[in-house]
Amino acid sequence: MSVLVVGLSHRTAPVALLERVALGGERLEKLLFDVQQDVCVAEVMVVSTCNRVEVYAAVDRFHAALNAITELLAVHTGVGADELTRSLYVHYEDRAVEHLFSMAAGLDSMVVGEGQILGQVRQALRLAQEGGTVGAVLNELVQQALRVGKKAHAETDLDRAGPSLVSAGLELSGPVEGRRALVVGAGAMSGLAVATLRRAGAGEIVVANRTYDKAVRLAQEAGGRAIGLDDVRLDDVDLVITCTGAGRHLITTSMITGPVVLIDLAMPHDVDPAVRELPGVTLIDLETIKDSGIGAGGEAVQAVRRLVAEELEAYLGAERAARVTPTVVALRSKAADVVEAELGRLMMRMPDLDDKARDEVAQTVRRVVDKLLHEPTVRVKRLATSPAGDHYAEALRELFDLDPKMPEAVREVEG
Repeated sequence: MSVLVVGLSHRTAPVALLERVALGGERLEKLLFDVQQDVCVAEVMVVSTCNRVEVYAAVDRFHAALNAITELLAVHTGVGADELTRSLYVHYEDRAVEHLFSMAAGLDSMVVGEGQILGQVRQALRLAQEGGTVGAVLNELVQQALRVGKKAHAETDLDRAGPSLVSAGLELSGPVEGRRALVVGAGAMSGLAVATLRRAGAGEIVVANRTYDKAVRLAQEAGGRAIGLDDVRLDDVDLVITCTGAGRHLITTSMITGPVVLIDLAMPHDVDPAVRELPGVTLIDLETIKDSGIGAGGEAVQAVRRLVAEELEAYLGAERAARVTPTVVALRSKAADVVEAELGRLMMRMPDLDDKARDEVAQTVRRVVDKLLHEPTVRVKRLATSPAGDHYAEALRELFDLDPKMPEAVREVEG
């Protein structure tokens, strides 16, 4: 099985298109199920965030799987295949692994270096696990990507250099100290917003959420107060941060009575873009943040790029070495079968040999074969870690007429 990535992000698509393809809830679960039903796809996981939708799949045929995934993305997002294709990118095998590692490390984010992507990838994997759409291939790969992402934050200055979407939005909004702030929503991004506002010295923090108890718990962390969504008023706040994933406009022009800064981090938008035309209103959305160029410092990014390159080389080398193991097992298994067959024939022709002589002959023949096979098998394992490593294993299979599946099958039956 090979890994295929099909997706679109802020790098390839306008925010307006990303808003239309945003997936969550039952729609996301249905996409996972439908993609896995395709005959070319063995496993699938979908990463869907405010600035990307990416399908990761373990496939056995590239073109057929690509066509199937593209068509299903079009069906489930409601965006025509022609329009969707213009913004899609495709990564396969080594490039797919490289993309996932870079993405998990925050290098492909709208705000380079932001740490929320790790949680989003972890959530995507958990959803796929619960739905039974991932197996050994994607589980192992994504777990390694998460380790790479955590290592990038632990071993470089990425955390100090790379802001979150929340802090990027607040940086564009001006000083926060003393301002009255409203946070709409009570999810992970809202929790980050409340914590960031508290550290920045906001005068009052109000949390609004559909589930009032969640709003209360989050507001208590900042010494603020909670309200229900229906009680949202903007006449007594200076700054609003919203990221609910409600799929509709929660803040409209009719709700605005005076100057206010609105930071809309939701996809689809929580704030009606028409508010931008009102006097005294500043709207900071994902497009604004994207155009601002806010991101991690150059040295931190370069350090992470080096780390990702090292981790990628190690992972791919280990993967290639593992792929050649069945061929080595098959070679040694075939040699063992030949040795035993020839020893059997020899003993039949020399029935008068005593047990000691028989054992000595058998051990000698086996040692000769082991010594002859040692260097080729060591070399093919070492060479397998190179980009063209599969060719060496293929040559070994061809020269010795090997079937790598046979020893594995025999062991499974015996086990």
